[in-house]
Order: sequence, then C-alpha cells, then structure tokens
Amino acid sequence: MRTVQFTAYGPPSVVHVAEVPEPHAGPGEIRVAVRASGVAAGEIAIRSGRLRDLVPVAFPFRTGFDAAGVVDEVGDGVTGVRAGDAVFGAAGFTRRGANADHAVLTAWAAKPAAWSWEEAGGAAGAAETATRVLDRLAVAAGQTVLVNGAAGGTGAVVVQFAVARGATVIGTASGHNHGFLRSLGATPTTYGPGLPGRVPAGVDAVVDCAGGALPDLVAIAGDPARVVTIADFAAREHGVHLSSGATDPLAWHGLAVAAALADEGRLRVPVAAAFPLDEVAAAHELGETRHARGKIVLVP
Repeated sequence: MRTVQFTAYGPPSVVHVAEVPEPHAGPGEIRVAVRASGVAAGEIAIRSGRLRDLVPVAFPFRTGFDAAGVVDEVGDGVTGVRAGDAVFGAAGFTRRGANADHAVLTAWAAKPAAWSWEEAGGAAGAAETATRVLDRLAVAAGQTVLVNGAAGGTGAVVVQFAVARGATVIGTASGHNHGFLRSLGATPTTYGPGLPGRVPAGVDAVVDCAGGALPDLVAIAGDPARVVTIADFAAREHGVHLSSGATDPLAWHGLAVAAALADEGRLRVPVAAAFPLDEVAAAHELGETRHARGKIVLVP
C-alpha cells in the first residue's frame, strides 16, 4: 500500500510516497479505501522542523489526519456502518496515516451527497476544529465572532459553523477573498496593522486561524479569555488559549453537525487544489505559501 511519509525534517521535497503493509481496522474502528485526504497545515509545520521543540515526532512520520472513502473493513463493536458505505472522518490523533491508499478511521460520519470526494476528504479536521473552538468560546445566537484568517481551509469552516449557530461573523482576509467571505455569510475586513480600528465594537469572541496578531485580537475582544487560537504558538505570552487535539478534548460530534449542515446546503468545504498522491511535495509547497483559499487535498 502507498502512504505519504517523511523520515527527516526539511523542505517539501522530503515528504514522499512509500510502500508499507496495509493497516486493518481494530475494535471501534473502520477502514476505508481512500478517495481523498487532507493536507494539514500543522503537519506542514511539523515537517519543516519549526515545531520540533513543541511536537516531538518519531520517524518515519506518516501524514494525514482526515480522509473520505468507501468502507472496506469494520472493526469489532462498530454499528451503523457497513462495507460499501461512503464516509468522511479522521484517523486517530497519534496514528494519522490518512494520506494513503487505505486509512483506519476512529471517527466518521456519512458522506453528504452534496459533497465531492475532494470536499469530503478535507472536511473532518476542519469540522472538528470549528466545533472545538466555538464550543470552548460558548458561541451562540446573537453574538458577534471575529475569525482571523477566515478564507483558509479551517477558517472558512469556522465561519460557516458560527453562522449556523446564529452568530454575526466578521472575517479577516486579503481583499481578493472578500467576496468569498460574503458568500459564506461573513462581513469581511483586511488583516494587518490597524485591525482594531477596522472592527466594530461589541465582538464577543475571537477565533484565530492565522497567527501573528494576538495583541490586536485581545484588544478587540477586551479579554484574552475570549480569544482562542489554533495557529499562534506564542499564545501563552498573551494569556490566550492555544487549542489543539493535544490540549483539548476532540469534538467529534462536529462531524455529524457538518454532515447535517451540508445536507441542508449550509456548509461548503472550499478546496484550493487537489494533487495526486505522488505529487504530495507540490501540495506541501502550496500549503507553505499560506495563501491557499480552502483545503489542499490528495487523491489516488
């Protein structure tokens, strides 16, 4: 079986396809024949070595957290799904390995008919993250939420989840992405210096998906406890919570929420680009630009 891995830190060229034995579904798990899988921004950072002091890894490091595909194995104790079903979901946080021909999933939901395989392949991680951070901030109807980095693969899903909760959403993005944010239900503004002056008063919660702006985001929120970042490792210096699967309980109930919203036509998973599995280095190169609008995915 083909899988994506890297055996040393370095530039995108170190990530490659290798042949490994097929994994199999254990108790409480399913295995899928992968039709598409996501390229995670966090794994790009890990591969580069920027996080070596924060996220130690053992080599070879097999990449891929979320995937979509057709179930071909069902582990003991699993109900409600059978071989042949189309699903999207995520591999275990420590196991990973979803960028492959087959992936073992520990959380999943039925693939919405409205989604392409590429959309579904990049959905699970973003849906879990959006649910986790919005739950932590207790975002509810009638509140105003600022999403920093709102046009990215995760930010766009956070926007739509917050809109679905009845919140008013302001999103930061480059000017060429403002029309895109309006289409998701957000009011756009540009990021960068002077942000507090461009955001109206009364923001109840801030979700940071981009990093690098925590002083301004805290000033906008009025309290660091009302800011959660998924991208800024200097969070502690500003009294802000850095949310990740290593620090917070994973919000897998968000997958069912995502599927329901998609079936209602209320959730899109923007796909910036889809690369064949053996062009994974090019996918990482695009991810490193941090200017991709939506998810980057790999396909067989």
